[in-house]
Amino acid sequence: MGKLTAAAIVERALEIGDAEGLDTVTIRRLAADLGVTPMALYWHFKNKDQLLVGMADHLILGFGIKADDDRPWPDRLRELVEGLIRVLRAHPCAKSVLEQVDQGAVPSFLAVWDLALGLARAAGFTVEECCLISKYLLQSAISIADAPVHFRSRHTSEEIAEIVRVKRLGLESLPADQYPNLVEMAGPMVEGMTAGFYDSFGVDLVISGVEALAARR
Repeated sequence: MGKLTAAAIVERALEIGDAEGLDTVTIRRLAADLGVTPMALYWHFKNKDQLLVGMADHLILGFGIKADDDRPWPDRLRELVEGLIRVLRAHPCAKSVLEQVDQGAVPSFLAVWDLALGLARAAGFTVEECCLISKYLLQSAISIADAPVHFRSRHTSEEIAEIVRVKRLGLESLPADQYPNLVEMAGPMVEGMTAGFYDSFGVDLVISGVEALAARR
């Protein structure tokens, strides 16, 4: 193979993490897959912690930040959340990667975080409120992208159908006088909904909350 690059290493690491879980990503495993010695990888990443930072940075680099954008802040904030969901969605291991790194050490994450803070400030929130809003928004995006509705491929269609049947039956069998809403909504609660509706409603819920707060300023 040609010259080994940091990008090639993290791309292969993400492929392994997506398919087999993050615990299986090791320097030795990567070296074997890439046909090099472990020392060749250490030239780019001295340990797994550095590798994880590289993986996180590569993940979020897929979301382009527009510095000279004069659209209203709600539009830009929505695009930020939707863009982050989109790039994280592509990798089932993304949530685990972001949970295991110091996000402050990830340049591309810092850029997204800084933009979220600036947009909240433009909406008229205080410094303290901006900090909370940015954290809630980023965590919401990570959670939406990691939702089970998007990763049912871990089971066969037959296994999924049986899991859903058992869970739905369990809710529908509850005493209706005690849990009327759970019994009534057992179907959509367990069977879920389309990914498009799940995402759009989730983003609407989060952004609308920020807009409502800003309108009270």
